[in-house]
Amino acid sequence: MIKPTRRRLALALSLGGAALACVPAVAQAAPAPSASTGASTSVSYASVTLNGTVNPHGQATDYVFQYGTSGHYGAQTPLAPAGDASGPVKVSQSVTGLAPLTTYHYRILATSPSGATPGAERTFKTTAVPLSLAIVGVPNPVFFGSPVTVEGTLSGTYGANHEVELQANAFPYLGGFQLVGNPELTNAAGGFSFPYLGLTQNAQLRVVTVGKPEVSSPVILEGVAVRVSFHVRSTKRRGYARLYGTVTPAEVGALVGFQLLRPGKSVNKGGTIVKAATASYSKFSRVVRIQRGLYKALVQVTDGAHVSSYSAPILIR
Repeated sequence: MIKPTRRRLALALSLGGAALACVPAVAQAAPAPSASTGASTSVSYASVTLNGTVNPHGQATDYVFQYGTSGHYGAQTPLAPAGDASGPVKVSQSVTGLAPLTTYHYRILATSPSGATPGAERTFKTTAVPLSLAIVGVPNPVFFGSPVTVEGTLSGTYGANHEVELQANAFPYLGGFQLVGNPELTNAAGGFSFPYLGLTQNAQLRVVTVGKPEVSSPVILEGVAVRVSFHVRSTKRRGYARLYGTVTPAEVGALVGFQLLRPGKSVNKGGTIVKAATASYSKFSRVVRIQRGLYKALVQVTDGAHVSSYSAPILIR
């Protein structure tokens, strides 16, 4: 058996090292992205902002938020890019169309060529729909002495069977809002209707909730139109007639205009001034040249307590 010399051993070790140096290193596969589900923010009755953190680990990575009323989710946000950074990246997406007073489950899910990684599941609960009031006066304006109805809706999660009341602040609007009649309960749809029988002057009206939460409707101005009666009688003078009538309540000094109605327009046929009659009404009268046709009287009121009004038309043959 030939024993190796020290020189041969040194040569062999030298050749072995060179051969090892020529073997290429095996490349490590990039890891899948990391994902962490963050807390929800801006939670309302119908929307929320979902937040999270993604680490792409140097690869192009996308993410979505999965959400739903259970751990099965059932919905997700649109696919969005998280980039290709090597460190954590904060991400968020807004979600709308949610149901009020509902608990939702959600998580983030990040994907890249190396795989998909979900974050831990979290939950949030949407809020109640805030209460809001809308009202309208029917009719508006209302003729003096006629009833008006104030109707509307209390909208929101707890709008049904909620107590509301009607308040009025009559012209000249210095006395403040006062309760009118008795409070009412809204119906199953949040609707309500208040009859108002004693409105004699223009008034600011509103409806408010009784108790908490305190909600008030926008203020509406309900006009009270003067009631105008209008009549005609013949005179001894050919081609002329007396136009006369009353105005309730008394509006002494108000202007009266007589108008002949034509298709698409009206023709002024003179006028006069309202004069005193009794404490409850005033009167007007004027002889004018007439043509056949339909006439009406306009009483123009400027005192602020009432609004102007037309009479019913009369036909002169």
